[in-house]
Amino acid sequence: MTTETSSQDLLPADLTMGTVMLKVRDLKLMTDYYQRALGLDVVAEQDGGLYLGRRRQPLVHLASAPGLAVPSRGEAGLFHTALLFEDQAALAATVATAAQYEPRLFTGSADHLVSEAFYFNDPEGNGIELYWDRPREAWSWDGKNVVMDSLPLPPQHYLQSHLTEARVSGQRESGAGVGHVHLQVGDVQTAQDFYVDTLGFEKTAGWHGQALFVSAGGYHHHMAMNVWNSRGAGPRKDTLGLGEVLIEVPSGDDVGALADRLKVAGVSSHHTGLELRFEDPWRNRIRVAVR
Repeated sequence: MTTETSSQDLLPADLTMGTVMLKVRDLKLMTDYYQRALGLDVVAEQDGGLYLGRRRQPLVHLASAPGLAVPSRGEAGLFHTALLFEDQAALAATVATAAQYEPRLFTGSADHLVSEAFYFNDPEGNGIELYWDRPREAWSWDGKNVVMDSLPLPPQHYLQSHLTEARVSGQRESGAGVGHVHLQVGDVQTAQDFYVDTLGFEKTAGWHGQALFVSAGGYHHHMAMNVWNSRGAGPRKDTLGLGEVLIEVPSGDDVGALADRLKVAGVSSHHTGLELRFEDPWRNRIRVAVR
């Protein structure tokens, strides 16, 4: 009897992360931030909400929810939405406009070996990572674990090295995508049981028992979960912040296979052929749909 995970038990290697939905109190302010600070355009309007993105590809869905409460720092929910840029100059252009919009919303930067990352909060406190990936051949692996770190990445030096006026003025012409989504959860082992053993991601890294990184197809991570602020957190209430994480897969068969795994695991879901909706143990809403 083999202990290897069957391919039917894994999410497809070529999945991608889709639009992240945020419930927001001030739709006008938040739209202004994502347009002017992050260089996104409104690409669609639906049900009173706005979809913002690049090259007509939606990245963030802002849903107006002015009556909801602000979540506390220790609750489960969103840690950050990570926007992936095609090259260092495109990243530098958006780091510059985000920093100029409101310098106090900048929260840090790091060289993670696999990537270069800059961190911000939006005006309602939702975390944002802006990053560029080093080529995959430059990544190092220790068995099945990708080697990552958090090394200094001085912002001023980075902008001096990579920022050009042409890339700032042509910012919206550069592509970007949701590279990964990082969540706050109550405990790491329960996160691994759900996201790896049930959903079918593969674990790519841990962080001193306080964080878990998972992916499909050998990426460094499509999702991550940590307890840095939220250890012991229970199920979420309906608050401002994260509304839904979208995972896009190639085919209806991929959606069906996941629906079967959720059923076997006793996880409640709503399956409508080409998409599947469910919640993780902390009531973070996940939608898996055909690309």
